[in-house]
Amino acid sequence: MNIVDRFLKYVSFCTTSDENTGMTPSTPGQMEFARFLADELKTIGLSEVSLDSNGYIMASLEANTELAVTGDRLPVIGFIAHMDTSPDASGKNIKPSIITYEGGDPHIDERYIGQELIVTDGKTLLGADDKAGIAEIVTAMEYLIQHPEIKHGKIRIGFTPDEEIGCGADHFDVKAFGADFAYTMDGGAIGELEYENFNAAACKIRVHGYNVHPGSAYHKMVNSMRIAYQLAVMLPRWETPEHTQGYEGFYHLIGMNGTVEETTLSYIIRDHDRARFESRKRELEHLVRKVNREYGEGTAEIEMRDQYYNMREKIEPVMHIIELAKNAMEAVGVTPVVKPIRGGTDGARLSFEGLPCPNIFAGGENFHSRYEYLPIPSMKKAMEVIRQIVQSAK
Repeated sequence: MNIVDRFLKYVSFCTTSDENTGMTPSTPGQMEFARFLADELKTIGLSEVSLDSNGYIMASLEANTELAVTGDRLPVIGFIAHMDTSPDASGKNIKPSIITYEGGDPHIDERYIGQELIVTDGKTLLGADDKAGIAEIVTAMEYLIQHPEIKHGKIRIGFTPDEEIGCGADHFDVKAFGADFAYTMDGGAIGELEYENFNAAACKIRVHGYNVHPGSAYHKMVNSMRIAYQLAVMLPRWETPEHTQGYEGFYHLIGMNGTVEETTLSYIIRDHDRARFESRKRELEHLVRKVNREYGEGTAEIEMRDQYYNMREKIEPVMHIIELAKNAMEAVGVTPVVKPIRGGTDGARLSFEGLPCPNIFAGGENFHSRYEYLPIPSMKKAMEVIRQIVQSAK
């Protein structure tokens, strides 16, 4: 199966993740897709294919060379991608189509004029994040199986659920994976190579009110929605995603649901700098205390959990794996674009669990949006980068 047909098959599975179910995987469509993938990996000839009860897939392509390096063997290299799609936009009944871009669309970068793009009908996301990454890995493995003259060490691949809700590494068994280092194929535009990412936390603030008939509410009613709004506007308005770039962090209100009796604010907190990240968390706790001083103890409650940290500190001691990826890109005609991730990947958490894991482009654009699209040449180049990495590793 060619890479385009493979990707189009993958996006027919609805794998939107959901942080509210408390299950792993968080939605049944992810397990359905996982079973399909596990069968496909066996069919193309990979070994040690496993699918666990949490929806994690691992498989191997065995080494086909006895070349001794650094005393005994070539490194075991891993490639990882995630099966879920973001809950920020619908991933159900995706209707992809292939166009040759002629320009003029405000949602598509003009550098792709003349290229074939996979797009949606504008009602759902596409799923290139990260089914493009899966298609690239699987197609690269199939090519290597069909071309045994390309010598390489052992390769491990892993596909995870629930990355989009910050849980992709929750049940990933680094020891069982057994790689010396790995790459997530989860970046955006062609050339992206990333080993710095946000420190990240998720936060829920619950505000409790008291409801009575509005006709007799004087000095009795406590409207939780008004208090929640008051709290929200106390945060600096310029420290939000739409006003920040590069290494600048932010507070992002991603959900607000309420009645007079109770309102919930859902935030994500992001910063590349660890000290500023901790300061942002303290600021939200301070605002909750401030609300409670004004309206009474227990009016507002806060729950906060760290999601992942900046992988840079774990990658810098092994920068040869960044050089390996850069050289592989250049070898296949791609200019590396080394940049910080304004987000995170499974690789961020895995790096802190003993598996150095930077991020390589998957090729898509406008992730998490109904305007998401995937340039086919970019996807094919990502696959070539994978092949080049494994045959160049020393």
